Amino acid sequence: MRSSELPSSEYNPFYHTYILALDNVGLMEELNHGKKLFLSLLDDIPKEKLGYAYAEEKWTLAEVLLHIIDAERVFQYRALRFARNDKTPLPGFDQDDYVPHSNAAKRTVEDLREEYVAVRQSTILLFNSFDDEALQRLGVSSGSPLSVRATGFIISGHQAHHLKIIRERYL
Repeated sequence: MRSSELPSSEYNPFYHTYILALDNVGLMEELNHGKKLFLSLLDDIPKEKLGYAYAEEKWTLAEVLLHIIDAERVFQYRALRFARNDKTPLPGFDQDDYVPHSNAAKRTVEDLREEYVAVRQSTILLFNSFDDEALQRLGVSSGSPLSVRATGFIISGHQAHHLKIIRERYL
């Protein structure tokens, strides 16, 4: 399945921006391609830029990078629950509550890279394990239907969205 074929009934309209951030890609193709793009971006980040925020009250670059990793973990967990046919509705998460407790200021590009590789590889392995039936399963997250395959496209689109912002405003 390609991102453009994903029915909007399988995710909250809030995530539509992330789906649109993808160029009509296949799910596994984009998870792998996105990994390369993220690692390439990390290679271009001078360590002194990690603490940079482009405006007052905006996250630092390190906080944005950790936000991408944290969000991927949250969506990966949702995908696992729904793929295993867990019907328990899942609450949303407030990204702004995560950032102050992320210890982003203490992170290096090297350990962000290591953590990202572990999380993305885990995502790739998880989604590779799903068959078509599992990918189409629906659960409820933040009060809205969410399919397993939509979580994968949201992970990819969320990262693409933030990489664009990083290139435009941080580097």
